[in-house]
Amino acid sequence: MDRRQLLIGGVALAVTSLAGVARAGQHDGHDEHHEDHAVSTGGAKNGLLVTAALDCVEAGDICTQHCLTLLSAGDTSIAACMATVQQMVPTCETLAKLASLDSPHLAAYAPVCAAICKDCEAECRKHEKHHAACKACAESCAKCITACTMIAA
Repeated sequence: MDRRQLLIGGVALAVTSLAGVARAGQHDGHDEHHEDHAVSTGGAKNGLLVTAALDCVEAGDICTQHCLTLLSAGDTSIAACMATVQQMVPTCETLAKLASLDSPHLAAYAPVCAAICKDCEAECRKHEKHHAACKACAESCAKCITACTMIAA
């Protein structure tokens, strides 16, 4: 990886991290209102999917920040992990939105999200024994895959 790629990746990651911080500020008390998702996001079936997707986004933001810290310290072994997480986060944000709107496209989109989460989970599992953020991200992806599979069925 040359300097230019590292700089571009760092800028992209910084923008993503800032978006995560802004989103976190909008969701103060997020852990305390998970049970409300089923009521406010398209019913119980979609509420579980919204919760799984938002948990993935939150874990992904934490994992991305952890990867950025490691990359800035020169540890490039985590680059592929960060790349898959950066694909997963916006995919799960979209999934949560489609599920909350009870979109007619949800059943078609859920398998796409599951495939991206599967890639992210596989990459994060490579690092889970050494990095708690990667383990948490992998576990949230596994739950989201299960929720997506239930919707797509």
